[in-house]
Amino acid sequence: MADNAHQQHEADVVVVGGGIAGLIAARELSGTGLSVVVLEARDRLGGRVWTDHRLGRDLEIGGTWMHWVQPHVWAEITRYGLEVTRGPRAEQAYWLAGDQVRTGTLDQFMELIDPGMRRLLADTMKFVPRPDLPPAAPELANIDRYSVQDMLDRLQLSEDEYQANEAAWVGHFNGPLTEGAFTTALRWTAAAAGSWHLMHEASAVFRLADGTQSLVAAIAADTTAELRTGAEVSRIDHDSERAHVHLSDGHVITARRVVVTVPQNILGDLSVTPPLNDGKLSASKEKAASRGVKCWIRVRGPIAPFFAYSSAAHPLSVVRTEYLGDDDAVLVAFGADSTRLDPNDRDAVQRALTCWRDDLDVLGVTGHDWMSDPYSRETWMMHRPNQVTRYLGAQQATEGVLHFASSDIANLWAGFIDGAIESALRAARDIATELHPDHSARAAAGSGTTI
Repeated sequence: MADNAHQQHEADVVVVGGGIAGLIAARELSGTGLSVVVLEARDRLGGRVWTDHRLGRDLEIGGTWMHWVQPHVWAEITRYGLEVTRGPRAEQAYWLAGDQVRTGTLDQFMELIDPGMRRLLADTMKFVPRPDLPPAAPELANIDRYSVQDMLDRLQLSEDEYQANEAAWVGHFNGPLTEGAFTTALRWTAAAAGSWHLMHEASAVFRLADGTQSLVAAIAADTTAELRTGAEVSRIDHDSERAHVHLSDGHVITARRVVVTVPQNILGDLSVTPPLNDGKLSASKEKAASRGVKCWIRVRGPIAPFFAYSSAAHPLSVVRTEYLGDDDAVLVAFGADSTRLDPNDRDAVQRALTCWRDDLDVLGVTGHDWMSDPYSRETWMMHRPNQVTRYLGAQQATEGVLHFASSDIANLWAGFIDGAIESALRAARDIATELHPDHSARAAAGSGTTI
């Protein structure tokens, strides 16, 4: 009995997962005076954002880019005074038309894809007039059954235009376009006020000068929550008043509320009693569309910074220069299928680059297989057809004392750091309202104005 009692703990709130969503939820809730425990299975905080020192530089192994049109993450950047930077502007661009390599400038490539992008996304704001709200347009259910490939095929573009547009979307989706929902393209573009060009910039250019590790560290230092790493949750039992969170080491934490931040692809593997709703479980069983690979490549320099697109049929679909040194450069690259390329296999990466150019001398490569990572089994969120309208409401729904937060289930910038923050703020606000009803009533009463 004494040993069992030693393993019992209590808290007001347990947060399952120490990624950005979990840390934001913990900061907000601990700031209201609640006792909060964060349980992160990995030996580090950050989840799918991870800055690691490799190839002589601090590299983003996971989520990276952010922009001022992403309001939640930009507020955090302002809050903590973080510096934003970008990689070098591309001086050269390479793309494919059939098996032929085309060369030019990045502006020329953008001009090539512009007519197709405009036609593809012409009705964006009709389908998603308020991207900050859950998808609600009646027409969206009909369009949600189509993939990006379906909609591209309708445009009947020339070979050059088609392959260039396809390559650009493969880069965004990190997976085959036949499996990526057109609604995801619409939602991202709507979040950028209907501008495909702004959406493209918001998703792939600006990053933190000191890495996403600086944001993770700033949030973690700004909370009184107990942050535990190496704490794997094996089971959650819950009723109408509390939950019992079981750890794999035998410890149990009883809490009044739980915030679950587990990615969609593995949420269904978590043992929860009573079980989660059918929408959450079905989405987890179907998996997200993204299943690609991110690879960092150090090459001998000097080289001019460049950008390159191929297609989903190639091991690497997108490559660009992210760092320039005096005698080297570091490229970041993405492929649509993680099973086709090991990001740590230098020879395989060298071969993959030859679809554009054979003059690059690869000195080293690195990456992380997020699809095999037991705590993610996915990269960033890209929905399959029908998933948004069929499951998103159920994925966001609270179940008793269980609340949910993840970039996967955000409204505005799902799949981005911004989305993780948005969903966490919402969950924390709802829990604070439930556990501090008097505080919420006073806040509402104080919001009026006197003339």
